[in-house]
Amino acid sequence: MSEDTLTRMDLSEAVFREVGLSRNESAQLVESVLTHMSDALVRGESVKISSFGTFSVRNKAARVGRNPKTGEEVPILPRRVLTFRPSHLMKDRVAAGNKR
Repeated sequence: MSEDTLTRMDLSEAVFREVGLSRNESAQLVESVLTHMSDALVRGESVKISSFGTFSVRNKAARVGRNPKTGEEVPILPRRVLTFRPSHLMKDRVAAGNKR
């Protein structure tokens, strides 16, 4: 696996090694899970993965922003943004990794 980034290929390789599916079946499984997750988010549903966290979509209202270089006011249109809230277990695991 790569050092700084976990990719789809890394996930399918892990499924291949740990579950015993073929490489092709492992890649299809990972792709299917990611597709189900993204489809749910597009529909505005939350995706909760126990012991990991919750992905959700939030609607942000229109507002006036400011260009930091010029100070000029710029309208920011309403939009939907993806948010992730880690579970307490995930927060604890990440915090424990900082103590090395």
